[in-house]
Amino acid sequence: MQVEIKIDSSYIKPKIIILTASMTEDVNNIVKKLSEDTSQIISGQKDEKIEIIEQSDLIRIYANAGKVYAVTNKGEYILRFRLYEIESRLPFNEFIRISNSEIINLRKVNNFDLSFTGTICVKLSNGTTTYVSRRYVPKLKKILGI
Repeated sequence: MQVEIKIDSSYIKPKIIILTASMTEDVNNIVKKLSEDTSQIISGQKDEKIEIIEQSDLIRIYANAGKVYAVTNKGEYILRFRLYEIESRLPFNEFIRISNSEIINLRKVNNFDLSFTGTICVKLSNGTTTYVSRRYVPKLKKILGI
């Protein structure tokens, strides 16, 4: 993807033009991110208190038993969002959904183990091991360039 910025004092407000051969998922994601007006703040509940969670601190977000949890080095938080709502608040180039119930921070991955048949084992920086479901393997491979 090429990025070009032109400085022109005649423009009072920034104008973005996307030139593409076809509408791809990447282009849709860019348009979605550029057009959203919602706050990117994520808050979670831990020990009867609500805390602001920095996106850079997130290791993984997962759903279990009808609740959504965020894991950081400071602990585990209960979120009041659905998983798809959290996914839309996160940068698509840093966070990836690896299953219907889990999103991981690519910057917090220690390694990927491709030796499992049809799935990928992910070792995270906090020692957690999780797996990419078969449905999401092609998307992850594309992002990793493998």
